[in-house]
Amino acid sequence: MCRNIKTLFNFDPPANDEEVRAASLQFVRKISGFSKPSKANEAAFQKAIDEVAASSARLLGSLETTAPPKNREEEAAKARTRAAERFGT
Repeated sequence: MCRNIKTLFNFDPPANDEEVRAASLQFVRKISGFSKPSKANEAAFQKAIDEVAASSARLLGSLETTAPPKNREEEAAKARTRAAERFGT
């Protein structure tokens, strides 16, 4: 899994289209091996991002949980603490 792809489900406020698209871009970059495609591959790259984003949005919209939504700020603070412990910063 690409480290830059963040969990988007069950947050308050819910993930927006921009966040879903950013995660889709990271996913397509990871599986293609390109951070930026060549001109010859640009259309296929953009189409893949669009398709992954659409599929991800459908998935997020159809998932159900009984758990309360997570707070973004609290989760970010936990991630910073884990990073500080892991990397000693």
